[in-house]
Amino acid sequence: MRVALLFIDGVGVGARDPDYNPLARGDFLLSQFEDGPGTALPGGELTSVDATFGMAGRPQSASNQTALLTGLPAPRLVGRHVLGYPDAPLRALLSEHSVVKRLVVGGGRAAFANAYPVAYLEALSLPHRPAAGAEFDIPPRARRRLRPSATTAAFAAAGVPLRTLEDLRAGEGLAHDVTGRRGRDRGLGLPHRSPAEAAAVFWRIAHRMDFTLFEHFAADEAGHARDAAAATEALATFDAFARAVLARRPPDVRVLLTSDHGNVEDLRSRNHTRARVPLLAFPPLAGSARPETVAEVGRLLLDEAAGHNRPPETR
Repeated sequence: MRVALLFIDGVGVGARDPDYNPLARGDFLLSQFEDGPGTALPGGELTSVDATFGMAGRPQSASNQTALLTGLPAPRLVGRHVLGYPDAPLRALLSEHSVVKRLVVGGGRAAFANAYPVAYLEALSLPHRPAAGAEFDIPPRARRRLRPSATTAAFAAAGVPLRTLEDLRAGEGLAHDVTGRRGRDRGLGLPHRSPAEAAAVFWRIAHRMDFTLFEHFAADEAGHARDAAAATEALATFDAFARAVLARRPPDVRVLLTSDHGNVEDLRSRNHTRARVPLLAFPPLAGSARPETVAEVGRLLLDEAAGHNRPPETR
């Protein structure tokens, strides 16, 4: 099947306790708990996957997103959990083993739905779609501190042009927060999109693609801030978007919702957690093809997307 991945940073499977878990305060698709299933998933199923890779310490975004986007146990390969943006060893893994690159080399088609400012893309020499020019300047000192995310590095490794804010305004790209409010607050002139409107854009981007990714990180930021109101808002917006995506799902596409590590499910701490993370699959995964780790989710999506792209006689 073709694959659509809705990735949300920093959401684990936690306790069913609304005092500190905002997922227990609403009926979100991701409201799934340690003591058993939560929200019903009509037409889908829940699997929880390990995010620790047997390593000491708390899982982190750079190494676990690299694991997800390469299908490799990145924290074990580099010997530690790496926070923030991928360092040189992780960028090397992404450059060589990106599941996007492997899919495209095999003749598949991939799209990253998120849109970025041209200044950011050009500062990092990331391939991008044509645009009239940068919306703002990044000072030289700030440019030196910039690093590509695991997601942008995975698509850049495949030579897939990233989307710009011009694409977003034209209805060919999505804001990281779905609605575009953050960009408007920063003076970037982004249109307002409801979650349903954003879902329509998502499927326009995903048309004829074997793999399409959308990334959302506001919940992780709210978890670090221990901000229950911001966490609930981020989760509610993502949930409305995900439900609208599922309502429009073509029958030949499997939609996966997953994360890289826990965080927002336990607002008693600003830190990431060692919780397992949810993997929601629509339709349910066939047979015994259920991942055990974040990396195995990456292998699953590559196998399914590449399998869809292979000629029938080779499947």
